[in-house]
Formats: sequence, structure tokens, C-alpha cells
Amino acid sequence: MIPATERRDKAVAPFHPSAVPVSSAQLWRALNDRRRLFLLAGPCVIESEELCRTIARKLKQTCAKLGLTYVFKASFDKANRSSGKSFRGPGLVEGLGVLARLREDLDLPVVTDIHTEEQAEMAGEVCDVLQIPAFLCRQTDLIQAAVATGRIVNIKKGQFLAPLDMRNVVAKAAEAAPGGRARLLVTERGTTFGYNNLVADMRALPLLGSLGYPVVFDATHSVQLPGGAGDKSSGQREFAPVLARCAVAAGAHGLFIETHPDPDRALSDGPNMIPLAEMPKVLAQLLRVKKAL
Repeated sequence: MIPATERRDKAVAPFHPSAVPVSSAQLWRALNDRRRLFLLAGPCVIESEELCRTIARKLKQTCAKLGLTYVFKASFDKANRSSGKSFRGPGLVEGLGVLARLREDLDLPVVTDIHTEEQAEMAGEVCDVLQIPAFLCRQTDLIQAAVATGRIVNIKKGQFLAPLDMRNVVAKAAEAAPGGRARLLVTERGTTFGYNNLVADMRALPLLGSLGYPVVFDATHSVQLPGGAGDKSSGQREFAPVLARCAVAAGAHGLFIETHPDPDRALSDGPNMIPLAEMPKVLAQLLRVKKAL
């Protein structure tokens, strides 16, 4: 595994920042169009480039047919696994190389998690959207470094925060934005509710929406049972589509969904991922809910 702190001069070779399939301005307009749903989706972690291509192609085809704006998601490093022995991903250099090739070859915008200020700068050369993990949503330097790249930034609300606690997080981001104009997404992913359990409170969506930025609902992490399998998290994937439909009805502008061709064999977060074959049906249902509003 390549360390997350790999020096920047060693990370340049696998990718090139000029390979941008869609401008940030175009993507931001699409994500900020409240009339349409958008989707951030892919595997939890980069298991292989081949797997990522399979998932990205399928979801791009489905979203094009349904009229959804699609951003491919995969993590180069899962830095907060329950156990130190768990698979974390290929690392920063190799992972950004995979994302850059997918982005160019498939003409897709991409989003990935970052954990340090150095990663923000490097990932900002490749990714259209930088994602702040829930556990790091109060890390001021990380948030400001992400926003300073000029990329769109998706900040996940921590499981330990009330929805309106995100006012301070958003304020930090806005203060660091070039020209004072932050391009932010704010994601709800459930709140800690007793041991190994989360609860998704739909009141959070309009409350987060009051902050003035598009709101995303993370359907698959909201059904996660953190640490519920001892040395790893468990989950209840059968409820992810249910919560996703509720979230759209409650006003979510976009959905975050992790998916895999065979979730039971996935190397991270399998119990809460939706099988790839079920995604067309799930997304079609979500659009019907949206149209009914």
C-alpha cells in the first residue's frame, strides 16, 4: 500500500490535471439545479481499475438514460477502517492515477475522499469534487485546503453533529473560498444512535438546506452499523433504497450511494452497499418520487 503522505513530486507521473471532461463551472451548475437529481456513486474503495470501470460504465449508461447528473465516486484510501488489518485501498498515487484515467477515458467527473491538506492539493489536480469524510468535518485546515483548490467540496455531516451545527463548518469553508464564493455540497449520513447504530432523521435535510447549498443524502452509510461486526462495520443494505426515497421526498437535491457487483465480496462496506444490478430500478424509483413532488 502506498502511504497517504507520498511526496507530491512522486505523484505527478500517474496522472495529468489537464484531462478534465467537464468544466467545474458546468458541473456546479448541474449540481446546483434544484429541478434535477444528481448522483454521487461507485464502490466504497478502489479495489481494482477494472472493477471501477465496470461500475462507472454501468452507472453512466443508466444515469444518461434517466437524465441524472452523475459523478463517479471511489476512495483511494479508507483511513478510518475499524481494524488496522482491513483493506484500505491502493494509496494516493496509484488511486489518483486510476481516477484520472477513468475521468478521461469515460468522460466522467469524479469525487474522492481526502484526509490531509497535502492530499487536498494533489487530489484537486485530478478530481472534480473533493469529499471531506464525516469524522473530519470539523478539521478547519483540511476544509480550507480543500476549498482553496477551487474544486467543488462535499462535506459530510459528522455522526456526532446536529444538522445546524454545520453552520460553523460551512462558514469556515466560505471564508476560505477563492473570491468568497464557495461551491459546497452538504451531506447527511445519519446520526449516532446507541451502540453500533445510526438513525437517519429526515428533518436534517431541510435544516441543512437552510444553509444555502445543495443537500446530499448518503443512503448507504446511513444504514451502516458502525463496528457492528466486531473488527469491521456491518449494515442493512435492504433499507438503503427506502431511506433514499424518503430523502428525495424530504427535499434532498442529490444522492450518495455506494454500489458493487457483488457486495458480499466487497473489500469495504459490503453489508450496506446496493448491488449494481439493482441500481437502475432504485434510481428510476427515486426519479418517480422527485417528479411527484
